[in-house]
Amino acid sequence: MKKNNVTKMLAAAGLAVCMLGSLTGCGGSGQGTSAQSIQQAVKQENEAAKAETGEREENGEESSEGAADLSGTITMAGSTSMEKFANALAESFMAKYPGVTVTAEFTGSSAGIEAVLAGSVDIGNSSRSLKEEEKASGAVENIVAIDGIAVVTDPANAVTALTTEQLQDIYTGKVKNWSEVGGEDGAIVVVGREAGSGTRDAFEELLAIQDRCAYANELDSTGAVMAKVAATPGAIGYVSLDVLDDTVQTIALDDVEPTEENIKAGSYLLSRPFVMATNGEAAKQSEAVQAMFDYLKSEEGQDLIKAVGLIIPD
Repeated sequence: MKKNNVTKMLAAAGLAVCMLGSLTGCGGSGQGTSAQSIQQAVKQENEAAKAETGEREENGEESSEGAADLSGTITMAGSTSMEKFANALAESFMAKYPGVTVTAEFTGSSAGIEAVLAGSVDIGNSSRSLKEEEKASGAVENIVAIDGIAVVTDPANAVTALTTEQLQDIYTGKVKNWSEVGGEDGAIVVVGREAGSGTRDAFEELLAIQDRCAYANELDSTGAVMAKVAATPGAIGYVSLDVLDDTVQTIALDDVEPTEENIKAGSYLLSRPFVMATNGEAAKQSEAVQAMFDYLKSEEGQDLIKAVGLIIPD
């Protein structure tokens, strides 16, 4: 029962007690009537509280008592592309459940999945779909959001659009100068993520250029790619859609801009899932971990997903 409901009950009972005191000299029948008033007031407030609790449960909301009772820890490790989302989730979830401590490390998607399978963390965050061998080892793919991969250049670059073929040729080293794709004369500096990165795996798989890329720089985080491309004339890179800012310029792919609307419509090629992998089904995890997945499905959790620039999966 919520605190204000308890207060109402006490107030109602107090009022009835006052009535009882005022009727003390009127004989036993007056006392009986006042006692009935106390019982009726408490009964009405109790029923009102139950109705309110039932309404919250129907809306998928947790009672304050439930939030206070939940305790434990949740450990996550994995994708650096999911850092913004994971940190926002941890902060919001701990605010709702003060008895739960959530920690997150950003070690790359493959490392995160290895960690959850080894039992060293509760959740392995991956910015790519799980591989068949990972699933065979017991990892379960829980898709919580959809992210786009944006191709970016330094802001001064005259090229604002590429075809899929041109992008493939740039990353495999076939095209090495911007003049070959409609830009000004200048060397193309190919920037990407390190081996094991979920963003790199997804990018190369979607473009069918696995193990054929000719990188000038292989960097270990989304932020590092953004900073390198922004500061390097002629650079091109790829980053998670939710981290975009005005330090870089986005490139349309086959005349399609990397937007939420285009990703939902299926017209933009470079999109991938954000996965919170568990070792076994989510329903068999700790109470705290199960509560986190329930939270992500709630209205509050869905609002958080949208607030960090991600797309709610269908």
